[in-house]
Amino acid sequence: MEPETRYALAGDVRIAYQVVGDGPRNLVLVPAFVSNLELAWEQPSYERFMRRLATIARVIVFDKRGSGLSDPVREAATIEERIDDVRAVMDAAGSERADVFGWSEGATIAALFAASFPDRVSALVLFGSYARGTPAEGYPWAVAREAWELMLQEYEEESWGQGFSLMIAAPGRLDDEALVRWWGRFERQSMSPTMVRSVVRLNMGFDIRDVLPSIRVPTLVIHRTEDSLPIEGARWIAEQIPDARFVELPGDSHWPWITETDEVVDEVEEFLTGERHEREPDRVLATVLFTDIVGSTERATALGDRRWRDLLEQHDRLVRRELDRHRGREVKSTGDGVLATFDGPARGVNCARAICERVRPLGIEVRAGLHTGECELRNGDVGGIAVHIGARVAGMAGAGEVLVSGTVKDLVVGSGLEFTDRGTHSLKGAPGEWRLYAVGS
Repeated sequence: MEPETRYALAGDVRIAYQVVGDGPRNLVLVPAFVSNLELAWEQPSYERFMRRLATIARVIVFDKRGSGLSDPVREAATIEERIDDVRAVMDAAGSERADVFGWSEGATIAALFAASFPDRVSALVLFGSYARGTPAEGYPWAVAREAWELMLQEYEEESWGQGFSLMIAAPGRLDDEALVRWWGRFERQSMSPTMVRSVVRLNMGFDIRDVLPSIRVPTLVIHRTEDSLPIEGARWIAEQIPDARFVELPGDSHWPWITETDEVVDEVEEFLTGERHEREPDRVLATVLFTDIVGSTERATALGDRRWRDLLEQHDRLVRRELDRHRGREVKSTGDGVLATFDGPARGVNCARAICERVRPLGIEVRAGLHTGECELRNGDVGGIAVHIGARVAGMAGAGEVLVSGTVKDLVVGSGLEFTDRGTHSLKGAPGEWRLYAVGS
């Protein structure tokens, strides 16, 4: 679904933007302090977020100057320049008037744009918003100056590019190693460390408290209960904007497209259209791979915590290297194994074989199981009977063995892969009988 990236001219700076969908209304998205129009599409949660929004509007999204695919600049853009970016992108996309949806820093810019150009804004949505960069009398809910300084210190010590900002964007996902690793790449390809420091310094000085009462367009303020910015601040913002609607959602995400995207879009859809449609879970055909280390408990006990942790780290690096080589997507770590998906069953089988071979020099054996079927996409996770069957198949594999369902075997005809029949089995929780096959060496 990834659309073409185009460029708008704001003064003498080129601003990268995309248009997604062809809905009956225009919706402009104003991102947080870092973004990358094309890299973001690698995340299933972002794709789902955009696909859902595109059912209700023609979505216009862009990278601010100095970020992502837009022109680099020497220092952080001023507030006036950021507002100019929004207007330039709307003009280039042929949007005279639009709904505007901003999150985090982008919410601040969106609010200022709505106050400055009410003739160009039909409605305003703010997510993870804040009115001031640091606490002040009457507004104690901002980030303390000491916390800003600590953040800058972390960035200066080369934590930028390691996924550090996920602690703010979605702290509840920090245990998702694949996401943290990807987020580090997202940071590196979205903005340089020097520009990050410049942007953070500028954001510390934000203060739009006096502007809020002048916003005269319909406004929705959404905030998660456990957001790193206290919800009281967002509630105060909603109180200052005439007739604004405030919605509190559970969770801790400061960005709307990382986790539980559907419930955010549900609120936006109802606010903009007056309707909330029942949704079916997204389903795709995928090959599911489960792996785990044989005898991991006994091995961990024999090695001790530190040596076992070192061994797991080596194992994880080798597994991820093979997933990258075979175009697999790591869904999550299972502690001593991995759950991954593939868009081609032969790639999944070959990846499983390679993993078994690569980890053997570490003195461990891995077993693997694969099944191909319809899976439900759930904000970066996968579910459904196909996943359940894949796990059961893996559980029946022996040390160093790759076991597949008959479905996988039938789909890789002509690939040159060889199989040994392992007979028909009942898989707990799965209907019927299943014929399983071991992959030849």
